[in-house]
Amino acid sequence: MAIYPLRKLPELPCSGIETQWLEKLGADLASGTDRATLCRRTLCEIAYPEFANNWETAVVDTKLPVATRLALSALDPRNVTLEPEYYAECDDARFQKVKPLLWLWYSFDRTVPGGQNVELGVQLRRLLAPYIFKRCGENFKAFQYVEFSFGYNMEVGDNVVVHRYVLLDDRGGISLGNNVSISDYANIYSHTHSIVDQRDVTDAPTRLDDGVRITYHATVLAGVHVGEQAMVGAMAVATKDVRPYHVYVGIPAKSVRVKPNAPAGPENLTTVKRR
Repeated sequence: MAIYPLRKLPELPCSGIETQWLEKLGADLASGTDRATLCRRTLCEIAYPEFANNWETAVVDTKLPVATRLALSALDPRNVTLEPEYYAECDDARFQKVKPLLWLWYSFDRTVPGGQNVELGVQLRRLLAPYIFKRCGENFKAFQYVEFSFGYNMEVGDNVVVHRYVLLDDRGGISLGNNVSISDYANIYSHTHSIVDQRDVTDAPTRLDDGVRITYHATVLAGVHVGEQAMVGAMAVATKDVRPYHVYVGIPAKSVRVKPNAPAGPENLTTVKRR
């Protein structure tokens, strides 16, 4: 197979505007600006610039269509509810601190400058992540429509890549090691429900070690430990721990082979045949 490194694109004609916007946003975050106000102002300037300087009066202006006022009100995270707020174990003090940044993250993906705009989106999420996660390493890269539960229970190493439409349910805690790659439409869970009573919830930390790859549409269930350099194949469901350097496929996921770069050891002497 051929090696295809990512292409380096020429600088965009208006890249200076992007840089100015990100630098201003970063400075506001670092200065401790009220995050709900920052989220609202940022989204309003993008979506409804004519109301950016008079949002407070516009949202109560009965001369405006009620749907417009509703849309304006929803720019402020204090006027929306997110599903994790309803969870019994939600630490409200911690969640309310990150909620405005989660709302900015999610909402930006649905704006004109967001959408499929790769570089700007990656840079914005890289800016927001350290203020949301429990820990965030260098060179974090997330594409559009990545969502979390609490966000504050995420521990992320260096050079982690998360592709489109990924759910990272950090309700019980998720740890991603260095160089982890999570492909499109994958789901990583850290909570489970009793088969008898759905209200009976068990939170269990889920861990992906260095170099792990979770591929397209795969699912890792709560409490699973995916070992170093392991791979969970497309559409597989990892219900139990995944051994280092092994490739797991199927439902439930089982080892079908050992990666050729695996270190010598009794657990890697033979390839596991698929049944």
